[in-house]
Amino acid sequence: MEKKQQDLNQLKKEIDALKAQIKENADGKSDTTLKDYLTSVNKHPDRPPQPRPRRTLKGHLAKIYSMHWSGDAVHLVSASQDGRLLVWDALTTNKTHAIPLRSSWVMTCAYSPGDGGKFVASGGLDNNCSIYNLQQDDGKACRELNGHGAFISCCRFISDSHILTSSGDHTCMLWDIEKGTAQHTFAEHEGDVMGVAISPDGNNFVSCAIDMFSFLWDVRTPKYIYRFEGHESDVNAIAYMRNGRAFGTASDDATARLFDIRAGRELRAYGKEDEQSNGVTSVDFSLSGRYLFAGYDDYSCIVWDTLSGEKLHTLQGHENRLSTLGVNVDGTALCTGGWDNLLRVWA
Repeated sequence: MEKKQQDLNQLKKEIDALKAQIKENADGKSDTTLKDYLTSVNKHPDRPPQPRPRRTLKGHLAKIYSMHWSGDAVHLVSASQDGRLLVWDALTTNKTHAIPLRSSWVMTCAYSPGDGGKFVASGGLDNNCSIYNLQQDDGKACRELNGHGAFISCCRFISDSHILTSSGDHTCMLWDIEKGTAQHTFAEHEGDVMGVAISPDGNNFVSCAIDMFSFLWDVRTPKYIYRFEGHESDVNAIAYMRNGRAFGTASDDATARLFDIRAGRELRAYGKEDEQSNGVTSVDFSLSGRYLFAGYDDYSCIVWDTLSGEKLHTLQGHENRLSTLGVNVDGTALCTGGWDNLLRVWA
């Protein structure tokens, strides 16, 4: 027994030495920063025009916690603690579906991919992920996915047949919707997992949690590929850049951060040098990835230049906490949602 313990201690030392060696090797290849590179090439990009509010979507009677665009770039779904999922036409501001939820304590919603999104999903404090078929008007869930041991914080469709969920039980799960069973459980976080984002090719995803870490995963295996660190408080939201090579995070440490997957490290923090003191609730990128949109507890949305880290614009309009935002698939519109019960579409 004593020899076994000695062997374990020796293995732990070897593992720690290998980790230190890997980190030293990675740090050695980090020969510049985004800020230094821009200074060296002397590039000063033009400031883009400020996005203006184009539509206000009114209909929810309580705080909005989540929204997600459809693949057709026109429709979106929103979830509110009034106990309803609403599907909107963002051009006309008309509601196309109103779905009553089993529990009003909803935290997330998602639209299935593709031009004619067939399904929407929701999850929250009832620990279930509910799937609704928009081609059926009965307002009932066509599938209830029950397997998490705590609240569902985020859900995202990979396809019409598979969905990914994150939970306060410290795990993410990949579900087969048809069978109603979990195919994989991803368990490496040491705290409530608050968000997931799926890569453009659908083979990978990233997750974030209150343990201050983000993980990169392959959906086909339950072992993580890489762990990213840098935040100093809870990480609330995460979003892929459209090229799939980087992702952004939003944290209670008052920063949004950009991580490069190939480099395996943080490239830039947004808000750190601006004495920003409000927590970041949500994050997304423009179509090109040049601009990062971050939602804040102080009711605002800030547009950041991802390269220079410059604050380009501050979007004001909500009268309470901005809790969710997203850019549509063709990059022509930004939608923000807040605790003032409103959704605003900017372009």
